[in-house]
Amino acid sequence: MAPKKKKKSGKGKLAKMTEEERIIYLEQKALQEEEMKKKKEDMLNQFLKDKLVKEERSAHFNLFKLNHQWRTIMRTAKSKELKKDIEILSQTFERVVDRKDSVIKSLVKDLGEAEEQYSMALRSHLQNMDHLIDLQRCRLEVLLSEYEEELKVLKKEFDTERQMIVEQHKQEMNDLQDILFAMEENANEREAEARQDFQSLRDEIKNKNLEEKHALRIQLESQVEDLWKQFQQALRNYNETTEERKAAFENLRDKDEKSAKEIEMQMRKLQRISDTIAQLRAKMAQNSKESEERNRELRDQREVIAHHFHELKSQMNRFRENERARLTQLTLQSSVALKELQRKVDKGERILKLAEQCRKLETEEEKVLPFYASSLTEEEQHDVSAAVAEAPSEPLAEIMHEYTSLENFWKRYNKVLLDKVALDKEKSTLTDENQRLRAILKQYLDGISVNDEILSQHNPLFVVNQRTNVQMSIPVLDPRIKRPTQTVVEAAHVIKHTI
Repeated sequence: MAPKKKKKSGKGKLAKMTEEERIIYLEQKALQEEEMKKKKEDMLNQFLKDKLVKEERSAHFNLFKLNHQWRTIMRTAKSKELKKDIEILSQTFERVVDRKDSVIKSLVKDLGEAEEQYSMALRSHLQNMDHLIDLQRCRLEVLLSEYEEELKVLKKEFDTERQMIVEQHKQEMNDLQDILFAMEENANEREAEARQDFQSLRDEIKNKNLEEKHALRIQLESQVEDLWKQFQQALRNYNETTEERKAAFENLRDKDEKSAKEIEMQMRKLQRISDTIAQLRAKMAQNSKESEERNRELRDQREVIAHHFHELKSQMNRFRENERARLTQLTLQSSVALKELQRKVDKGERILKLAEQCRKLETEEEKVLPFYASSLTEEEQHDVSAAVAEAPSEPLAEIMHEYTSLENFWKRYNKVLLDKVALDKEKSTLTDENQRLRAILKQYLDGISVNDEILSQHNPLFVVNQRTNVQMSIPVLDPRIKRPTQTVVEAAHVIKHTI
């Protein structure tokens, strides 16, 4: 009722005022209302800011308190689990230690036996090697002695043949020198005889010519005297005309006669010398042919002996190379065998170490029952045993039949492989669930916090007709994330009705 009376008094007051006072009064009243409205808006904004700051502080404090309590609960549960695991591990460790001690003792015993076997094998191998080396040394000594004896025999035969050939060569050279000396003496004697024959023949011809000349001179003197007179005149005339030509002709005729005589003599001499030379050449050719035949036979014999010597030497070298190659191959094979044995020992040690490391990761059930029970029926097991007992017909089946003793190993390996696949699948499932829960938690944290980044995106605070623009992966009615319902009254409404 009070506001209505105030309104009536205000209307009565306006009725008493003039038009200008009424306008001024209304303006003042509008200004007052506008100022009052601004003050209310400022107070509302300040109240909302203070409330937002308090909400942020309380959210941060509650989150810290929740984390602290959750960590305390997790520590308590984890400590209980760790204590239980420690007790189990201590018991397991004691059993493993006992088992390891027994294994170590058995391995030490096996190692001692293996060392004894290795030492025995090494001693036998060294004895065999020493025996082989002694045999090879004896064989080489025998071969060397045989080689030296054969070499001495060949040297002796070669020296004797060489001495015989040298003496024969010297004798033949002396014979050839005697033959040459005799041929020279014979040639000199024949030349002296030829000279004497030539001189005697020359004297006879000269005397005969003189006698014939004297007879002709007597016969022709009368004719010459007759003709001399006849020709004297012609001769005078002719001499007057051909005196110089005649003198040249006479000279040339004399020279021609002398040359013809000398040529005839030289031709006879050359004929005799050429005959002698032909005889000597034939004899020398025969001697050289005989000597070449002998030299060729000697060269052939020398080449045969040298070829036989080279064959023996090459055969001995080949034998040496073969023996050296066999010795090298034996050494290499022994070193390869030692390396292979060492590699197998290292591989066995590595397998034992890996098995020891894997035993630490075995569960109690695996330690008690290391091999899982077969899922086959009795008939199927009987069929499998019958198939294994059959003789293999293919090479691959024979190879697989040799590895039947590894069946228990493959059982454990397949069991571990299946566990690994199951763990990988569970890991992927838990990873997907973790990502989904992280997304829900992020949406929840975005819904309870206010900042520029969150307000610029889809915000669950923006609710119209009890709907939000955020796609919730889990309904809000889910009890895991359901928030307690609280009645909220806006501050603007409170200020409007209280002031």
